[in-house]
Amino acid sequence: MTSTTYRDALRKALDDAMTEDSTIVVIGEEVGRYGGAYGVTKDLIKTHGPERLIDTPISEPAIIGAAVGAAMTGLRPVAELMYIDFLGMTMDQLANQAAKIRYMFGGQIGVPMVLRTQGGTGRSAGAQHSQSLEAWVMHTPGLRLAMPATAADAYHLLRQSLTKPDPVVFIEHKALYTRKEDVDFDADPLPWGKAAVRRKGDDLVIVTYSRQVFYALEAAEALSKKGIEATVIDLRTLNPLDFDTVREHVERVGKAMVVSEGVMTSGVAAELAARISEECFDFLEQPVVRVAGEDVPISVSQELEAGSVPSARSIAEVAERMLA
Repeated sequence: MTSTTYRDALRKALDDAMTEDSTIVVIGEEVGRYGGAYGVTKDLIKTHGPERLIDTPISEPAIIGAAVGAAMTGLRPVAELMYIDFLGMTMDQLANQAAKIRYMFGGQIGVPMVLRTQGGTGRSAGAQHSQSLEAWVMHTPGLRLAMPATAADAYHLLRQSLTKPDPVVFIEHKALYTRKEDVDFDADPLPWGKAAVRRKGDDLVIVTYSRQVFYALEAAEALSKKGIEATVIDLRTLNPLDFDTVREHVERVGKAMVVSEGVMTSGVAAELAARISEECFDFLEQPVVRVAGEDVPISVSQELEAGSVPSARSIAEVAERMLA
């Protein structure tokens, strides 16, 4: 076991993968000499050189467009967007091109690239740098979507993403980079697309992902002291979505809550709640409840920012009302 941060686990995943596969290149703003906006690519240029750690102009469409072309012609690029909020500028390259290439070419060619970016709240970065836009990606057929919560998953999911034949959007939560845990890098990881049951209980199922996994676990611990035992499912990837694991535990327990930092309306929580309601209807003892972000721009104020997304306290309070 190695004690490592989420950030360092990502760096090790890139370093190990680039050592094993000479076709992997990293492109983005300040990914080379500076080491990345969040330090994930720090010092990789010393090992792999500027030909593989490529600093680009400040043009997100150019970054993703170049990555798509490189992926189609033999490389396996890792494109970094400094903030997921800039995804909108790349949606032609990403959603209209990368996601559609295999279909449009009848399966003759794919786009084996990874788009690394970060999202979420927690740094008072304001409305244009704090969003959770994973629903945009999940809505687009042809894009895979990974959202690791733990340092172990940061490593293993990124390594797995770098073997996929089609584009993977890999979203890191900005508040997790310094989180430290013990990781066994040599352990067999969960299969790609498999959810993890982080805690098991018989009173309520909480389905979530990314940073909200830790809030859900904190809430479950508080609920346990009041005699309520919750199952916490960490989805790990949203496409592919391991609904079989969700179904198994919802049918066993009969009560379900979905937690997402993304906004409530038309978000990931809405999709998950709908699927649970449709596919587990005969087993549900009450409606599925969503705990999600407020439908407001994220404030730069720490208090307003924290109050606009789920917390351990709000998850626990909703759970108590569900089981009252």
